[in-house]
Amino acid sequence: MFTGIVETTGTVVAVSQTGTNSTFTIESSLSHTLKTDQSVSHNGVCLTVENVANGTHTVTAIAETLSKTNLGHWQAGTTVNLERCVPMNGRLDGHLVQGHVDATATCESVSNQDGSWLFTFSYPQQFAHLIIEKGSICLNGISLTVFNLVDNLFSVAIIPYTFAHTNMQHLQAGHTVNIEFDMVGKYLARWKELGV
Repeated sequence: MFTGIVETTGTVVAVSQTGTNSTFTIESSLSHTLKTDQSVSHNGVCLTVENVANGTHTVTAIAETLSKTNLGHWQAGTTVNLERCVPMNGRLDGHLVQGHVDATATCESVSNQDGSWLFTFSYPQQFAHLIIEKGSICLNGISLTVFNLVDNLFSVAIIPYTFAHTNMQHLQAGHTVNIEFDMVGKYLARWKELGV
């Protein structure tokens, strides 16, 4: 379980393919603190650490993960948001995030608001029932608040700290981000669907 509060960014230093799997080696200030079998959020995707060595760690994404996230676009030099799982005695500063990405969203525009940044995204219409005005959403592993929700478009505002300490600073119109909708909303939608 994660909070959507990014701890640091890492850089993909190597990508390899084995069958339909992609293995990524990532260099970061957190890598030396990790251990094998630990769950870590990578752009909002929960991946298992397979190896730690020389300031890097290695993770593998299977075909299912690659098909539903933006990990298939990663290459050497890609900047990745990282968060370790929340300790049971820790504070929940964002919202409950599972690291189970629902889909990708496309950045439609980025606007400098002279002190913050406004990002507008489009997302698959089939998920419209899972997003609400002023609700929580997780984009590339970042817990954010939705506003300007119209049809399949929504906006988020990024404060300078978040902009400087995540890969939002590299995001441009046309780029995709991993999106995880609020877990509570998903359970309520399922409850309604079943007519319980």
